[in-house]
Amino acid sequence: MEVKDSNGNLLNEGDNVTVIKDLKVTNSFTIKRGTVVKKIKLTDNAEEIEGKADKIAVVLKTCFLKKI
Repeated sequence: MEVKDSNGNLLNEGDNVTVIKDLKVTNSFTIKRGTVVKKIKLTDNAEEIEGKADKIAVVLKTCFLKKI
């Protein structure tokens, strides 16, 4: 299974990515554009990754990410 970021770059386990759009996670927490998510983990879904953003574990859609 190939997992690609918003620019079409191939993502691998342990890569670092940056968020390209402000993402509202909860009513009080927003992941700001430019936030770096380090050491991502791939999921069973090719459109999602797991990682930690601002010390909170999140699952993010790859269409909002760019590989560093």
